[in-house]
Amino acid sequence: MTIFSKTILNWYSKNKRELPWRQTRDPYRIWLSEVILQQTRVAQGLPYYEKFIAHYPNIFELAKADEQEVLRLWQGLGYYSRARNMHVTAKTVVDKFQGEFPSSYDQIIKLKGVGDYTASAIASICFGAPTPVVDGNVYRVLARYFGIDLPINGSEGIRYFKNLALEVMDIDEIANYNQAIMEFGAIQCKPQSPDCPGCPLNKKCIALQQNRISELPVKLKKGKVRIRHFNYLVYLDNRGNTLLNKRLGKGIWQHLYEFPLIESDRLLEPEEVYKSLTQEDKNPTEIVLWRKDPVIHKLSHQHLITRFLIVEMEEELTNGIPLENTEDYPTPVLVSEFLDTFKNSYF
Repeated sequence: MTIFSKTILNWYSKNKRELPWRQTRDPYRIWLSEVILQQTRVAQGLPYYEKFIAHYPNIFELAKADEQEVLRLWQGLGYYSRARNMHVTAKTVVDKFQGEFPSSYDQIIKLKGVGDYTASAIASICFGAPTPVVDGNVYRVLARYFGIDLPINGSEGIRYFKNLALEVMDIDEIANYNQAIMEFGAIQCKPQSPDCPGCPLNKKCIALQQNRISELPVKLKKGKVRIRHFNYLVYLDNRGNTLLNKRLGKGIWQHLYEFPLIESDRLLEPEEVYKSLTQEDKNPTEIVLWRKDPVIHKLSHQHLITRFLIVEMEEELTNGIPLENTEDYPTPVLVSEFLDTFKNSYF
């Protein structure tokens, strides 16, 4: 055991948060927590974890669940491919491994949607495999303590930090150690305003000695953000029905539901939409703009500039959905937030 790992473990024993997935070594529950907490803070992810466990207490229940229900429970977390991959993996574990999670890193990493970090976490926490986890928290702790300025999202940096994590980990207490270093990064060595004066590693932290805490870890800048213009058509007939379409293809929000969409190089005015619909032999009685100012929805690599246009129809919509039933469909946050506000004013 290195002094570094011993210090981290001692800190963890006194400061760890009591979280439900820390009370178990059940690989299903550990895996579920890791999937939910990817790109999600614990405070936000905990209610989702509890909700999923309540609906699907074991992997057999998740495997036989309807995808639409899984996506609806996931609604609000974003990155919906995580939920779809999770559902596929549950089916794989049930069909191929009779519901028993594989125990080796090499088997786990072959599962759909499972990368190095998640495979390492499951293998070490559940089965004691000597594999270090390297997530954003771990990158930050290692980069600051050892003063490393290699970009953590570059191929050279990824290899370097993985090897360094191997060197400093505690093999004998690998399950606790991996959780300890992640927890240390989450609440002690935070991205902003870390508690350096109260840090048990401060005497040997190179970033602190060199006044480089705010500079580390280093991350390569992302590419250019794509700007897209969405014009959602919120159909409403005289019975209070609307229309939702399922998104197909490989783009964002696959298998989620949204209103009929016109994507354009700019936002459209109600008069333009009215003209295009009448040309399609549709006869709206009126089209009004829900709000003048567009909704700007920011994703990791694209910004969606969005308008919702209320399209009132005299005749009953074919395949219409009662507006109050739209909550039964998994929708992107952009759409669900509109629905919450709109329905409150409509009913």
